[in-house]
Amino acid sequence: MPLLDKSDIAVVGGGLVGAALAWGLARAGLKTMVLDGADLDPRASRANFALVWVQGKGLHAPHYALWSKASAERWAAFAAALAEDTGIDVALSQRGAFSFALSLGELDGLAAELEQIAIETGGAAAPYEILTAQETRRHLPLVGPDVVGAAYSPADGHVNSLRLFRALHAAMRHRGVDYRSGHAVERIEPQGNGFRLVGAYGAIAARRILLAAGTDNQRLAAMVGLHAPLKRSKGQILVTEKCRPFFEYTSATIRQTDEGGVMIGDSEETHTSAIATKQEISAVLANRAMRVFPCLAELNVVRSWAGFRVKTQDGLPIYEQSASHPGAFIVVCHSGVTLAANHALVVAPQIAAGTLSTDLAPFHSRRFHASENS
Repeated sequence: MPLLDKSDIAVVGGGLVGAALAWGLARAGLKTMVLDGADLDPRASRANFALVWVQGKGLHAPHYALWSKASAERWAAFAAALAEDTGIDVALSQRGAFSFALSLGELDGLAAELEQIAIETGGAAAPYEILTAQETRRHLPLVGPDVVGAAYSPADGHVNSLRLFRALHAAMRHRGVDYRSGHAVERIEPQGNGFRLVGAYGAIAARRILLAAGTDNQRLAAMVGLHAPLKRSKGQILVTEKCRPFFEYTSATIRQTDEGGVMIGDSEETHTSAIATKQEISAVLANRAMRVFPCLAELNVVRSWAGFRVKTQDGLPIYEQSASHPGAFIVVCHSGVTLAANHALVVAPQIAAGTLSTDLAPFHSRRFHASENS
């Protein structure tokens, strides 16, 4: 089969990560194709909490702490560029975020973790404050009596996740990306002058490829000499009916969307492949949320869902170009929303230029080889 004469690169995966990269590649001047799965595939993009989150990230991994901070700082420019291409406002709010503590032990743990990250980054990590119960209530009068304090960082924020997903796909169309749904890749066959991507639709040839297929990256990576070891991490989310605004900031467990509904989350299951939600987990999530904001007890839960995070064995991203097949790249990460700005504005132009910066070397998969051989 002849190589594609209309595309310079094929991106495998059209979720938040793949779409941000594909849009960035198109903005960099590459004619880009996206091969995506079916609408009902178990996408991590549909189960995300929509946070632009820096606080607490990068413990014992200062490069990740600074990478996350840099992306959060680029988010305003990223959102503006999306709006320019599509007219869609993704409702970015970066007023800061609170991590609530319901015991002094939790508060001490938050303080120790943030202090350690600050030390490891030489003070370059995102700023933060540890607040007493009284100081927390000064900012948020509606927090409950069980809240003994909080960590606050002005670097954090959130967006409308479904609108972000729609904006990225609209932006891809605006830039002429050839998006093909129902094109899950079953097999990748390296060729002398590129790659052959095989699926139920037949075969497509591409000069270069970028794997951004979420949990399926682990299977596909080995086909082009790459390594993407993942661990199972299932999360569950509750969504309430819409209510008047009461929380203009955000947190890792509770956020009020721009449309008024409240999202509640932060569970993790590591030993299941079932996608169904669990009532007992919903009860724990709801109970903790009501201890933080007792007013939530007045709201009805209108829906809940679960999804599998895209998490490597150490939780950090992978950015890599194949040594054996240099035309193949891979991007694997959990924080597809937070890192979207970096992916579109930094990583995609590097891939378009044909090589990744040495700044991304700490995210090479060789780190797993070292741990596996130790």
